[in-house]
Amino acid sequence: MPRQIITSDAAPTPPPHIPLSPGVRKGGIVQVSGQTPVDPATGEIVAGGVPEQTERALRNVIAVLEAAGAGLEDVIMLRVYLTDVSQFAEMNETYARVVGEPYPARTTVYVGLPAGLLVEIDALAVLGD
Repeated sequence: MPRQIITSDAAPTPPPHIPLSPGVRKGGIVQVSGQTPVDPATGEIVAGGVPEQTERALRNVIAVLEAAGAGLEDVIMLRVYLTDVSQFAEMNETYARVVGEPYPARTTVYVGLPAGLLVEIDALAVLGD
């Protein structure tokens, strides 16, 4: 069974010089690449801080999931890449509101990201039982 590349007009498209697909589906498995807080309508990083960036990154993840025929209810793992440990509580509050219960498994990793990016989020979803 071949891999299906997933894109969505409701999520940003990576620049041509970045070799990745927004999402990949193979059978019942969907992997969403790390989504940044870029507004797909403008191509710009959303204004604000960690709450706004977390919400936009999650909305981008959801858009790619939906393009693959999945939703948050199919996600078994979300990974959050955060640039500043002191912003964990702000990220966590927005994450909880957008993702909702029951929460998937999650890992939060503290990393360096390109200028202006405070958060990046990827997802793994499984479709069917």
